[in-house]
Amino acid sequence: MITTDVVVLLFGGRRTPRPLVGLDARAADGPDDIDAAATDCKRLIVVGTDADLASVLTRLLRTDRLDVEVGHATGWWAARRARRGTARRVPLIRDDTGHVLVRAAEWRGPDGEPLRGEAVVDDTQLFDGVVAGVRVEPTQAMPGLRACVIRPGRRRWASGRAAQLGTTGAVVARDGAQAPKIVRRSTFYRHTQGWLLVR
Repeated sequence: MITTDVVVLLFGGRRTPRPLVGLDARAADGPDDIDAAATDCKRLIVVGTDADLASVLTRLLRTDRLDVEVGHATGWWAARRARRGTARRVPLIRDDTGHVLVRAAEWRGPDGEPLRGEAVVDDTQLFDGVVAGVRVEPTQAMPGLRACVIRPGRRRWASGRAAQLGTTGAVVARDGAQAPKIVRRSTFYRHTQGWLLVR
């Protein structure tokens, strides 16, 4: 049951930004804190990193609470906008492990080696062979994501609903956090329901 309009989630010992003073602010030390806050409110404001925001969206996805509005307070103006802004539904990008992507992901070869394999975005081939890596980014409009081969100079982006990799071995980094396991397949794709971004 919703008991308050807005809850501020403070990650990593952060303090409440001045535009958010007076709201219900809670330390977010783990999934249980996120789940409890989402149960109690209409809007969550995340004070933390992109990875912290991704962790909140991952919990909302897993607990079927994508009806909760979410703002990201990364500074004074962002905090003010997160409190007063309007929510609109944008594509939610997740991977095949159930983790949500907020800013960017990269596929790289293990131990600094090149990435070997093949990657596609929908029906567009990104590469087949050996490259330095691949970058995947969510977009705030359909079809939902874009991806490109990482190389010097201008990047050529391909947009679509899903980006898929088949490889001899790759490490996956999501929003600056590297996954511990080497994978042979990885997919990022648009979830059937978007999330409510406050801007």
